Amino acid sequence: MPGHSKDLTRLRIALTTFFALDGFIFAGWVVRIPAIKEQTGASASTLGLALLGVSAGAVVTMMFTGRLCRRYGSHPVTVVCGILLSLSVALPPLTHSTWALGSVLLVFGAAYGGINVAFNSAAVDLVAVLRRPIMPSFHAAFSLGGMIGAGLGGLVAGSLSPTRHLLGLTVIGLLVTAVAGRALLRYDSPVPQPAPSPQSAPSPQSVPGQPEEHAPRRADPRTRRLVVVFGLIALCTAYGEGALADWGTLHLEQDLDAHPGIAAAGYSCFALAMTIGRLCGTTLLERLGRTRTVVAGGTMAAVGMLVGSLAPSVWAALLGFAVTGIGLANIFPIAVERAGALAGPSGVAVASTFGYGGMLLGPPAIGFMADWFSLPIALTSVAALAAVAAVIGYGTRRATAD
Repeated sequence: MPGHSKDLTRLRIALTTFFALDGFIFAGWVVRIPAIKEQTGASASTLGLALLGVSAGAVVTMMFTGRLCRRYGSHPVTVVCGILLSLSVALPPLTHSTWALGSVLLVFGAAYGGINVAFNSAAVDLVAVLRRPIMPSFHAAFSLGGMIGAGLGGLVAGSLSPTRHLLGLTVIGLLVTAVAGRALLRYDSPVPQPAPSPQSAPSPQSVPGQPEEHAPRRADPRTRRLVVVFGLIALCTAYGEGALADWGTLHLEQDLDAHPGIAAAGYSCFALAMTIGRLCGTTLLERLGRTRTVVAGGTMAAVGMLVGSLAPSVWAALLGFAVTGIGLANIFPIAVERAGALAGPSGVAVASTFGYGGMLLGPPAIGFMADWFSLPIALTSVAALAAVAAVIGYGTRRATAD
């Protein structure tokens, strides 16, 4: 019906806004880390411990948020976490010790982890209703928000203190949450309508008012195994994103003697390529299907990262980073969507936790391997895990039904 279609369109816009806001706020915080390090007087090691607060808060909260979404609905949880995220980003510049910084980052990380599970759960429900693979478009909004947040942060870093900058992000975040949250709360999570079948009869376990296929999923061993497998795919791809964010620039400057300005463009090439890949993701999925997209993306990322890490010239390495970004772009959204389709918010929580763990595992793992071997050799682990994701994706082709 036209009215129903308009409601779904408004819901999609509201969810897309929250994805973009999440990337915008997180990137705004990241670009002010050096200034806050100086303010707190933290050494590199103590700052690293403080930054673990973001990780710890996010990972713990992700599993808890899955239960909240099942009980209260993913839309209200998304709005509450959006408010908490907007408020908590203003706290780090108010601290003057690493202990205090780590404490407030626990809160920030909890809000960040919570909103990621909540809006991904809401997006999974919308994907099921629309019956179109639009999940990459939401993650493209996150990437675009991050690029805008980082760019804006770079522009104002010389003229605004971290306190004023991050307080400005709080104001923007609360305003956006008020507008998008109002639209989001107006609609309940949509319920997919099953295809009519004369053989199908309502199950006695079905929830009243819901189609049978949307009844609560039983956490049988096969479902749990599949959710973990999709979580591993998310981990393999997020590992590469974290590794390139922290080590790509250093590789270009240290190993290939790139000018600092050119080296800084390394991650930008990767991020821009990933954003473009996600913007094209829905069309790609409609044409190739999930399995082919995962296999092709993982293979492309593996080849691209081998070039990016082992190429003897800067421009070849930049090309490799860009190819890697396009290859990895849609694998994480597919993994989260499939885990959510199998197990609801709990599946999203598991896949998100694995993925976030991979993003955290990448940088330190690359550092250890760089000490043992060399940084170029260490970066080939990104290619190896991308290839593993492709193999696992092919192995789960029956579960993805395409």
